[in-house]
Amino acid sequence: MTGNINELSRYSKRDIEKSRLVTYTLEGYYGPRVLKESLKNIPDKAREFQKLNFTRCYDEKFELSGVDVYDEEISDEEIIFVESKYCPECGRKYPKSENVCFECLIHLKDISDDVDVFDIEFSPQFIIEGENDFDSFEDLLNKTNLSKINEFDFSIRDFSKIIYRIKSQAFKNFDNLVKTNEIDFDSLDILDKIILFTKSFVNVNYKSFGGQLGYFETGTIFIDDRQTKSLQITTLIHELSHFIIQEILIHIICKILNASRNLFIESLTSFILSYSSFTQLIDEYSAHSVEGRFTIFGYQDYSSYKQIEKSLQGEMSTSEIEITKSIGNTFAIYIKKILESLIDKDLREEIKEQFLSDVLDDPDFNALRMENCQKLNNEGFIKAIWLILNEGCEVASSHIDELVVKYT
Repeated sequence: MTGNINELSRYSKRDIEKSRLVTYTLEGYYGPRVLKESLKNIPDKAREFQKLNFTRCYDEKFELSGVDVYDEEISDEEIIFVESKYCPECGRKYPKSENVCFECLIHLKDISDDVDVFDIEFSPQFIIEGENDFDSFEDLLNKTNLSKINEFDFSIRDFSKIIYRIKSQAFKNFDNLVKTNEIDFDSLDILDKIILFTKSFVNVNYKSFGGQLGYFETGTIFIDDRQTKSLQITTLIHELSHFIIQEILIHIICKILNASRNLFIESLTSFILSYSSFTQLIDEYSAHSVEGRFTIFGYQDYSSYKQIEKSLQGEMSTSEIEITKSIGNTFAIYIKKILESLIDKDLREEIKEQFLSDVLDDPDFNALRMENCQKLNNEGFIKAIWLILNEGCEVASSHIDELVVKYT
């Protein structure tokens, strides 16, 4: 079910920065054979090579949309002093600069030592309020709303505002998490830091069965804690990407229908991203592309995407699959900018160090050949989103009984 997907090819253009990263890695001065030997036996050279992972382009201001969106500056009056140590005897709290409680004559401990980040209970909120509140799938998918989705009064500026809103709310959630639980963020190890960031978006829980590293379902990411820390980190980022692309579509539907967020709109977006190979490929490729941004070269993994592609059995042509990758890659560019605001350069260095201390296998650069180095321009990207939502809502409107059984 790909509709007019082939028409999107004329809006495709080269993702120059991504192309350079892949090309330089596969064909540049550091070819695969050289890299393999460097990473196998010489840790220092491995670390030196990993600096190639992050080029200047990823740290520049985001300009894909053609719309400048800046975070609001925080004034000095808004900076809140955070106590980060406590006395284990009397419980009194101290700033990070202090080391001893002179009343009890005892060494201070970090507050974060008293907090297990994973056990923190938190329900992140991404509230959307509109004039309409559709209280059933029949009401949500009525003819008037389907007509509004088809007309698609939505621009790239609207999209940029949604990205900013999601990022802004995640920062507020993160700030609330740290302050409420009195966490000394700097003292956490890198896995706990990523868990904390993930909880700024969505709930996190452990999974105790199955072979999957993790999965996202009904507002929760489930992660297998039996894996290495580095794999848990990239799995969290992968599954968080699934959440964010769904969150983006929820915001778009609410904007077009002037609706408040509710269970029916959330369930509709889950259906849209899962009912066809077309949307599954977009969702999965986008998540893999984002995950790859935070994974050192040679350890990218596209296994779940390849499983979906293998199951197509001729359902989509090669050119349609490549266009679908371009759509997923364009979504990934926006999602990466959201996550890079939280996972900054220093934290990415910590992730690399964790990888280098965990990995046992030699790097395999063949996965980089899965990378699609095309993205859609603004006009093409809006058309792609229209295609996803318009066809998805049309199909959903004829499967309301199935939606009711599955999602309510």
